[in-house]
Amino acid sequence: MLEKIMKKILTFPRFAKALFDKREPRDNLISYLHEAESLNVVDADTVRMMEGALLVSEMQVRDIMVPRSEAVFVEEGGSPQDFISKAVDSGHSRFPVFDDRREAVIGILLAKDLLHNTILEDKVSLKDLLRPPIFVPESKRLNILLREFKANRQHLAVVVDEYGTVSGLVSIEDVIEQIVGEIDDEHDYDNEENIRRHGKERYTVKATTPLDELSEYFNVSFQSDDCETIGGLIAQNMGHVPKKGEETSLSGFLFKVLRADRRRVRLLRVTVDVKE
Repeated sequence: MLEKIMKKILTFPRFAKALFDKREPRDNLISYLHEAESLNVVDADTVRMMEGALLVSEMQVRDIMVPRSEAVFVEEGGSPQDFISKAVDSGHSRFPVFDDRREAVIGILLAKDLLHNTILEDKVSLKDLLRPPIFVPESKRLNILLREFKANRQHLAVVVDEYGTVSGLVSIEDVIEQIVGEIDDEHDYDNEENIRRHGKERYTVKATTPLDELSEYFNVSFQSDDCETIGGLIAQNMGHVPKKGEETSLSGFLFKVLRADRRRVRLLRVTVDVKE
């Protein structure tokens, strides 16, 4: 697929020339891509993918990682049933394992290894099932990380800050999504469901949810003359495209960005703002 895209885009002379000229500013390459789109040389999806591929080398792990507070970890002293429950509830297949003091990651537990061991009733300790963890700094460039994931056949890395403290997780899927867009799987919630409730006053909301639908659901007026979706309203309120982890308050609710890329917000967490 990528080979076909490149053959097509290279038929556009200005982009083809600029692509192989290291002195050419990246912004110019992106500008030529959009020009090619306007001339129907390539479609919008191809432009977004190519733009993502160009921008990924400028992004760092800290831009896309799942913060430690939101990541799913398991503890060394937990029972197999605890691990299986977490696997079922989260839908994840790989889990970093903390030591008993929750200070260091001692390995990565694969759900398939645990399940195989449980079914066969092998008397194998948890430590015998752990895979060696990969640690990456927050500052690592995504294009380098993707190359390392591929070379080492790894899918998950533990992110550490400059002091060596665990600050989050990053997966190969997180990196690829920066290029091709969000990848939905069977564990992402229903595409037809824009708003999902979690407990009494906690919700996840798709950024593409229309303001009218959100207003009706919460019985609060979310209105804007310039935006039609809550993602657009959040970006307008902040004055920039929000990054993962950023928060803002609107109409008595606190909105936290759970998923975003360099172009748009994708998923939000909504809670009642106790400050108001």
